[in-house]
Amino acid sequence: MEMSEGVNAEEYPTEIHDYLAAFEKSLGSVDEMLKTMMSVSRSDLLQKLEPLEQAKLDLVSVYTLNSMFWVYLATQGINPKEHPVKQELERIRTYMNRVKEIADKKKASKLDKGAASRFVRNALWEPNAENEHTSKTPVKGKKRKMD
Repeated sequence: MEMSEGVNAEEYPTEIHDYLAAFEKSLGSVDEMLKTMMSVSRSDLLQKLEPLEQAKLDLVSVYTLNSMFWVYLATQGINPKEHPVKQELERIRTYMNRVKEIADKKKASKLDKGAASRFVRNALWEPNAENEHTSKTPVKGKKRKMD
């Protein structure tokens, strides 16, 4: 439905026409996304995803629904900041942050303790100047000062 079909331009201030047009366009985009998501069965979609991805999908879905409810409350003249939906959105955000932490830990490179130990050991010892010409392996010498 376009604004020109159902609402007379005289029913609202002309200053907000652009805002209403943008809002209507956004609603159309949301509608298209929902149709796309609803075209695939939830069980088929979840079978193709790993558990972490399933959690992300569930969290995004529930966050979107609660956000839409927030907007609905605002359109009904109810202050959503004083409604329990605010606490629900905060709770969902907490879980979203937890999932993000888990995903970040999964992506983090693993530490090779042996290689790190060799790297630090070799960085602490200076080669002996006398043996530098005859040997290519570092010889234990003075420790560098660590200030």
